[in-house]
Amino acid sequence: MHAIVNRSGLVEVLNLATSVVASRTPKDILKSVRLTTTDDGLLISATDLEVGLRGVVRQVEVKSPGESLLPADKLMQIARESMDETLSIEDDGEKCHITGQDSIFDIYGHDPHEYPPVPDLEGPADLEIDSQVLHRLIERTVFSVAKENTRYAINGVLWEKRGRKLSLVATDGRRLAWATGSTERVNSDDDRKMIVPAKTVSVLQRVLGSIEQQVAVQFSDNQVVVAGAGYTVSSALVEGHFPPYEEVIPQDNDKRIELPTESFLSAVRRASLLANDQSKGVRLHFGDGKLVLSSRAPEQGEATVSMVVDYAGPPLEIGFNPVFLTEALRVAASPIVTAELKDGMRPGIFRVGGDFVYLVMPVSLV
Repeated sequence: MHAIVNRSGLVEVLNLATSVVASRTPKDILKSVRLTTTDDGLLISATDLEVGLRGVVRQVEVKSPGESLLPADKLMQIARESMDETLSIEDDGEKCHITGQDSIFDIYGHDPHEYPPVPDLEGPADLEIDSQVLHRLIERTVFSVAKENTRYAINGVLWEKRGRKLSLVATDGRRLAWATGSTERVNSDDDRKMIVPAKTVSVLQRVLGSIEQQVAVQFSDNQVVVAGAGYTVSSALVEGHFPPYEEVIPQDNDKRIELPTESFLSAVRRASLLANDQSKGVRLHFGDGKLVLSSRAPEQGEATVSMVVDYAGPPLEIGFNPVFLTEALRVAASPIVTAELKDGMRPGIFRVGGDFVYLVMPVSLV
C-alpha cells in the first residue's frame, strides 16, 4: 500500500477512531487501526469488539492499493505533530514508512488480515434521520446513563422507534431523560426497541457533531449500524430489559411553573457554590411570584439566589442535586423550561415542549 494523505483529514478521522480503540487490552491488535485504500480515499477502521468505526479520508492520492494495520496511538501522534500538509504512508509488508517533508517514521505493524471485521451498512436502512436531530437526542440523554450498575440494561441508552418518531431514554435510577425527534424517512413499519451501550452513543455523538446531513440507521437483533457522510458506527447491543420508563413519570404533578432557562441555570449554579456532600443539594422555595434557591455548607456558609417567577400557588419547597439540574438545563435548547411539581417528596419533572422530558428525584435537605 502507498498513499499520499491530507494530514488534517487524517487527524480528523483518527481523532474519532482512537476514541474507539481499546486502551486496556492484552491484544495489541485491538490497539491498532486498519488503513485500506478504496475508490473514495483511505478507509480507517477501528474496533474494540463492541464498538466499531469506519471513516474515510477523502483527500488522498493512491499510488498503489492495499492495507496496513498500525498502532493507533503512534499514528495519531505522528499525524498530529507533523507540520506537513500531506503525509506519505507506504507499507512494504514488513514495516510502514510515514514520510513528511523533513521526517521519516518506520513503524512495525500487524497483519491486517488478522484484524476483526468492522461492520458496514448492508442492505436497506430501517430509518433515516437528520444528523443534528439525532445529535440533539443523544445530547439530551447520554448524561443520564448509569455509570456503574449491576443492572446492565441501564448502562446504555434505550432507542425506541414508534412510527415516524425515534425516542432515546436514559436513567441511572435517580433521574431519567427522555428525548423524542422525527425521522426523515422510515423504511420499516415495525416498531423497535434496543439498548445501545453508552460508549457507542458517546462515539456517535462526536461523529454527528461534524455531519450536516441525514444518517441511516439499521437495526438487527444484536447490532445497530449508523452511517452517513463517510462514517459508519456499529455496535453490539446491551442485553436485558430497560425499565418501564413511562410508568415512573408522575401524571399528577399539579404545579406548573414556566422558568427562563438561562436565568434558572445561572441561579442553580450560583446557589450550588456553597453546597457540598454534607448539604447534598440546593433548596428551591416557590412562593408568591418568587423562587428562592439556597444552599448551606457547615463551616463554609450559605448562598441565597432569588428570581421572579410566575407562580401563585401555595408555598412549595423541594431539594435537588444541582448537578442533575445543570446537566439537563445545559441541553434544553429552549428559552423556557416548564417545571411540574407536586410536593417536596415527589419527583420533579422538567419539560421542553413535547420533545424533552426530564425526571429527577428530590433530595432531603436538613
